[in-house]
Amino acid sequence: KEFDANDIKGLMGVSEKIAELNVGRYHDWSHKATPRNAKQAVYAFTGDVYTGISITSAEQAQVDYIDKNVIILSGLYGALKPLDLMQPYRLEMGTKLETSMGANLYQFWGDTVTNYVNSALSADQDDALVNLASNEYYKVLQPKSIRARIITPIFKDQKNGSYKIVSFYAKKARGLMVRYAADNQVTDVEQLKSFDYAGYAFNPELSDGDNWVFTRDHAPE
Repeated sequence: KEFDANDIKGLMGVSEKIAELNVGRYHDWSHKATPRNAKQAVYAFTGDVYTGISITSAEQAQVDYIDKNVIILSGLYGALKPLDLMQPYRLEMGTKLETSMGANLYQFWGDTVTNYVNSALSADQDDALVNLASNEYYKVLQPKSIRARIITPIFKDQKNGSYKIVSFYAKKARGLMVRYAADNQVTDVEQLKSFDYAGYAFNPELSDGDNWVFTRDHAPE
């Protein structure tokens, strides 16, 4: 709240216009989220991952599944359930914002987010965590302290004769896998190996342990 546009611009490396937008957002931000000043998180985010989830086309059963089974990592909130109310903000997890807890947000959150994830796993008696976060956000977790098997899907597209991660496609594919799980009401993590949205297929030859690789030969037009 105390930062002006130049402070935000320097901290986040954004344009003057975006900096000014976020000065306004933080000025208006309140600890109390209400339907008047906030939206449910899964409806508020609009990035490539959320394009893949396509929550506005989901029926109630899919929405309920997503809210029950998904945790959204956030630089500002730490962790959100999809239907938690969230006010507009910009604060990437990798932002080097110094606080009394340390030099960046990873140090600020410490083991708080990991403990939250463990609590959610325990409450639902889940023995597997599917990591669909970007590397920037996944680093806020302490994997060795997670009390579950961690499975990381990796999405690759054929390019110049080999399979490579194409960031734009991989982001959307992570959202598509969330939607696939919701559409099929997946209860056993092994069912995710049947993921086939947008032409992807599980590739056992390229997979290694709990790093599950999904490949496709042709991206859609």
